[in-house]
Amino acid sequence: MFELAPVSLWLEDFSGVAALFAQWRAQGVSDLRAWLRADRARVAACTQAIRVLRVNRRTLELFGAASQDELLSQLGRVFRDDMLDHHIEELAQLWAGALSYSSQTVNYTLDGRRLDVALQVRVLPGHEQDWARVLFSLEDISSREQALQARQHSERYAQGLFEHSPVSLWVEDFSAVKRLIDDVRMQGITDFRVFTDVHPEFVERCMAEIRVVDINRQTLTLFRASDKATLLHRLPDIFRDEMRRPFTEQLIELWEGKLYQQRETVNYALDGEILHVHLQFAVLPGHEHDWSLVQVSLTDITARKKAEAYLEFLGKHDALTRLRNRSFFDDELNRLERKNVQPVALLLLDLNGLKQINDEQGHRAGDALLRRVGEVLGQAVEAPSTAARIGGDEFTVLIPGGDQAAADALIAQLQGLVDINNQFHAGTPLAFSVGVAISRPGERLEAALHRADKQMYQQKKAYYQGLPHDRRGQDATPD
Repeated sequence: MFELAPVSLWLEDFSGVAALFAQWRAQGVSDLRAWLRADRARVAACTQAIRVLRVNRRTLELFGAASQDELLSQLGRVFRDDMLDHHIEELAQLWAGALSYSSQTVNYTLDGRRLDVALQVRVLPGHEQDWARVLFSLEDISSREQALQARQHSERYAQGLFEHSPVSLWVEDFSAVKRLIDDVRMQGITDFRVFTDVHPEFVERCMAEIRVVDINRQTLTLFRASDKATLLHRLPDIFRDEMRRPFTEQLIELWEGKLYQQRETVNYALDGEILHVHLQFAVLPGHEHDWSLVQVSLTDITARKKAEAYLEFLGKHDALTRLRNRSFFDDELNRLERKNVQPVALLLLDLNGLKQINDEQGHRAGDALLRRVGEVLGQAVEAPSTAARIGGDEFTVLIPGGDQAAADALIAQLQGLVDINNQFHAGTPLAFSVGVAISRPGERLEAALHRADKQMYQQKKAYYQGLPHDRRGQDATPD
């Protein structure tokens, strides 16, 4: 049975080790591990005190030896390097009185191959005092260890990709959400969109039932969190307000069986900053039946959204005054005509003296004056009315549904704001020439605008004729 056993068997005499232990105990040694690690020569002394009595056929095959004599003559090549630390642990168990123990250690074949082995040790009955007969069994587990190391390497690689991804990654458990949706389906609901509209509390509950399993480093950076515990504790500060509608759409798509989704949504950093993100959602393979493992990636697109918003702003606004521009004014004029809004009050304003300021003080001074116009009109005009810069020094105000009284009230308010503005700004005061027209039934707004323009022209002409040194002359065209 010994000779034909399918595992490597070693019959050894540990009586020399027992004698060494007795000697060290007499010297007062109590911590064998520390004693051996303090001087590795003591470990060698224990090894030299062990006498191998017999090995079986499987042992010779495992270590690549032709005979027992060849194997025993080269034990220094078998037991070396990282096995010494394991050997200390084995000796410590004998020191503590264990007569049988198991461990995992490393040996080497005679041709230098590493062997990971599972070791079983037992002091045979009748030798509990002198340890003269100790049986060792070694099982080669090298393939298992290599597979384990490969798996651990793969796991570290995957974890590294997760942790150091340049986008925010979340691993989440949606199984409770699936149960809630399945319950709704069991109740006979067929139009889930209507259901979520009627029961917004269901959406809130689904949001609360999501369990976050893990997040990566970029997530902490993106949401300004000091650590994972802080971020997970403050999830309600991140997922709120504008994100509820996109989350509802996400639930609707899950209801429809779409387990991979992407959309743009809004979250919030812990410091309150709004974050625009591109969200990708995927139920991971193998979890389609319960949604217990979901990966969500969030790419920060805040800078892109700000750029888009700024470009959109520039498309409809005058960059200098921050008022609406000519393009928006024309669109709004057409929109009011299509909607047949009646009446509409139109104010046409021309900034007096801009050309003279540009000629005498430079365009920087003229631009400063125009910005002041933007401040005044921006403060005075509120939706649904709109103020726009339609030319170099020309501005308009549209008051949908406004009559003459509304126009007069706005002009009075503008004059008051101009007076205040002039008090706070030294130099050239603001002054406008104003024309007003109220649209008539059946009249094109362009015609009303033309009437306001004529009125503004008359007022501007009177303004320049009233100046003490009008260099333009009686028939000069106002700028």
